[in-house]
Amino acid sequence: MYVLLSALLVVVLAAVAALIYLGTLSRSFDTQTKKLETVFPSESARPPAASPAADGKAALNILLVGSDSRDATIFQAESGTPSNQRSDTMMVVHVPADRKNVYVISIMRDLWVPIPGHGSAKINAALAFGGVPLMVQTIESVLGQRLDHVVFMDFEGFKSLTDAVGGVPVTVPKAFTAQQSGNTRFEAGTQTMNGTQALAFVRERYAFPDGDYQRVRNQQIFLKALVTKLATPQTLANPVTLANVVNELSSYLTVDSGFNSGAVVSLGLELGKVRPGDIVTFTLPTNGTGWSPDSQQSIVLFNQPATSGLADAMAKGTMPQYVADNKLQNGN
Repeated sequence: MYVLLSALLVVVLAAVAALIYLGTLSRSFDTQTKKLETVFPSESARPPAASPAADGKAALNILLVGSDSRDATIFQAESGTPSNQRSDTMMVVHVPADRKNVYVISIMRDLWVPIPGHGSAKINAALAFGGVPLMVQTIESVLGQRLDHVVFMDFEGFKSLTDAVGGVPVTVPKAFTAQQSGNTRFEAGTQTMNGTQALAFVRERYAFPDGDYQRVRNQQIFLKALVTKLATPQTLANPVTLANVVNELSSYLTVDSGFNSGAVVSLGLELGKVRPGDIVTFTLPTNGTGWSPDSQQSIVLFNQPATSGLADAMAKGTMPQYVADNKLQNGN
C-alpha cells in the first residue's frame, strides 16, 4: 500500500514539475516571438472555414514562410503597403481533422499565378505588392483553402535550431557544392550537419540542373530529419535541450497573434501520436518551367487541374488517397 502511494506521489510530483516547466517554456515562447496583428485579408475575400468533424476538430492549415527581407522588415509588410520584401520559401502545413498525419506542401517561389488586384506574377511577389494580407489571400486563392495561422522564420533560425539540438543527421541525395555559401561541399550520404552547414544546404539552388526544384526537395529532407531528431527520447526527455530549442527558435519566429503558446501546446497534444513517418512532404503540382508573357522572367508554370485535385482532397479529408494515387509517399 505504501509502495503504491509513494509511486503515485512521484507521478503527481513529476506531473506538477512538468507543468511548471511547460509554463516556463510557454512564457519564453510568448515573450520572444514577434507578433503580427494584421495577417489576414478581409473576410469577404477568403475561403470559408473548414467544417469541424464529429469530435469538434477541424482541419488546420499553417503557412510557413522563410523570408528574404531585402532591408524591409516583416512589420513593414504587415500593413499591406508595397515594399521590396519577397517570400523566399513557402510551405503550407496541412493537419487533417483526424490528426493522424501531417502534410507539408512546398510552393515554388517562382510559381506564376494570379495575384488579386495585380494580374499574374511570381507568387513570391505578393508580399512585395501588398504585404502579408495579400500573400495570404494569394495562397488561399491558389489552394482554395483557408489559412489558419502564419509563421515567418528567419533563415538564421535554421542555423540556431540545428545547433541547439546538437546537429542533425541528414541524408544528402546527391553530392553538390553550395555556391551561395562559400562553396560548402556536401557529399552524398548521411552526415550530421551543424547550423552553418544546414543553412547552406537548405538555401542552395544554383548547384542543381533543376534549380529550385532540388532546393525545395532538400528543404523537405532537412525538415523531416530535424523532426526525427526532435522526436528522439534523448531530446524530448532532456529539459536543457528542450529549453535551448524553444529559446533559440522563438527569437527567430514572427507569428500571427492567435498562434500563441496555448495554441501551440494544444496542437502538440493533438498530434501526440504522429511520428516522423506520418509526415508527408511534397511540392504543389506544377507544369514545369517556362517564361513570363513578356519573355523576361523564368517562371514555374501553374497546374490548375492538379492543384484543384489537391484542394479537393484537403477539403474532404481524403489526403491519404490523394497521396497514394499520386505516388507522393516519398515526395515528388
